Amino acid sequence: MKKLINDVSTVVPDMLDGLVALNPQLSLLQGGSIVVRADAETAAARGEVALISGGGSGHEPAHGGYVGRGMLSAAVAGEVFTSPSTDAVLDAIRAVAGPAGVLLIVKNYTGDRFNFGLAAELARAEGIAVEMVIVADDVALAASGDHAGRRGLAGTVLVHKIAGAAAARGLPLSEVAKLARDAAAALGTMGVALTPCTVPAAGKPGFELADGEIEWGLGIHGEAGVARGALEPADAIAGKLLAKIVGDLALQAGERVVLLVNNLGGTPSSELGIVAGAALRELDKLGIVVERAWAGTFLSALEMAGVSLTLLRVDDERLALLDAPAHTSAWPALSGRVARVSVRAAPAPAPAPAPPHASGATLAREATLRRAIDAVCACLLQAEPTLTEMDQRVGDGDLGISLARGARAVQQELDTYAAETMPGAVLRSVSATLRRVVGGTSGPLYAVLLLRAAAALEQSGGTTARQWAQAFNAGVDALMELGGAKPGDRTMVDALKPAAEALETALANGATTNAALTAAVDAATDGASRTASMHPRRGRSSYVGDRALGHADPGAHAVALWLAALRESLAH
Repeated sequence: MKKLINDVSTVVPDMLDGLVALNPQLSLLQGGSIVVRADAETAAARGEVALISGGGSGHEPAHGGYVGRGMLSAAVAGEVFTSPSTDAVLDAIRAVAGPAGVLLIVKNYTGDRFNFGLAAELARAEGIAVEMVIVADDVALAASGDHAGRRGLAGTVLVHKIAGAAAARGLPLSEVAKLARDAAAALGTMGVALTPCTVPAAGKPGFELADGEIEWGLGIHGEAGVARGALEPADAIAGKLLAKIVGDLALQAGERVVLLVNNLGGTPSSELGIVAGAALRELDKLGIVVERAWAGTFLSALEMAGVSLTLLRVDDERLALLDAPAHTSAWPALSGRVARVSVRAAPAPAPAPAPPHASGATLAREATLRRAIDAVCACLLQAEPTLTEMDQRVGDGDLGISLARGARAVQQELDTYAAETMPGAVLRSVSATLRRVVGGTSGPLYAVLLLRAAAALEQSGGTTARQWAQAFNAGVDALMELGGAKPGDRTMVDALKPAAEALETALANGATTNAALTAAVDAATDGASRTASMHPRRGRSSYVGDRALGHADPGAHAVALWLAALRESLAH
């Protein structure tokens, strides 16, 4: 188990201490497991209903992240995935209660219901007006079945927001509680997990998932879900989750909802964005009107990779409560308003010079240059797994993917390039494709190589092998100027420069084109092999230092591969 903690026994107080230290609007009650609004007494004196929620820890930013004006008055934190004690809840009630009373917002887990419910009874015996709202928004479980009831999931956060806004308006306890109950009844949530999570005290995952497996309909305590299946594209996952939620809520076309896309803990923001886009498109297809949508980490399950989707029916009143200001650590600053994706046209590139013969001519499939480019692209596509694996050892692991992406794009656009009689224009087009499609360092480096080579061919005519060799050498020099690498720095230059020099030297000495290309391939292969013993000074491996020793540079290896494919193509 690898976690950034001090001790298993102090995870919760240490976490809350950091939360409160970063927000002057919060305070900790003595004992370190209850977060309260710093102005709770002032709010109570104004006649505001106090709102308390909580439960086991491990769901951050819930629940302490929602304490503040416009949302909760206090949050009670239990140990990880464990309900807080009755006495802790009672302490929170006493700390924030005023004449207007207290509303407890409780997720439907047995321990939470018992401890919050008993605390409510004890508080009432002390003369404190207390009501309790249970949130059970989990649609993965049947509404009636052989289980402890539907679980409270991420939709609970929306109930916090609605009730908090109602309390801030000064509404009485009965009305705040009714608005919260009505919202809870209009909620539906379902989640899917890609990985399990590890409770610090347990030290091992709560369940296991094989590669390519996902878990449908799980709760937020690391427990397994209601079904297990194969990993599917994000569009399909979002569609299945929404189909279940929409069916459970009996939503019809034209109805208004808000959407919450919730990170279960270990999901990158990029993937949340993909799921959010998929969900919005699916709801649009169903004719359901999304009035507001948010994506982020709202109620997590430690480091679990996965996502849950929540839909809440809204009308104007409920929407106004969601739009009301809230001053908390975790409620998003954005309004949640959904916009049509605006796509602006990119500036048009300068028109390419017309070929000397019929305008719009394309490369013949059997033409030498077309065949050579096809061969290089096919080689890079085939080598993608090997290059990716090599790059994972010494870099960031994206080289094979990047070069394959560029190869696919070149193949798709090859018929739009200039005629073979204009080789410089063809290389400029390939350069433009790579510049546009391939990010990182490989894209601009290969693009400048091709651009400088194209200029050299246009100047010389590009009709002889020696002119092509000179153009190749000029391109390699341009790449070295842009990247700053030289032979010996353990980069692609260690294959490119020896290959370019070997090609030009062999042709100058009267070798055939095939023999000269063989010399270039041999020089590149030898150069790539020697990088395994070089200390990295430039490029991807410079960040890992001597840990790269013993592994050839993947960029140099790629050069040797595509040069060999080029030679094989031209040999025919």
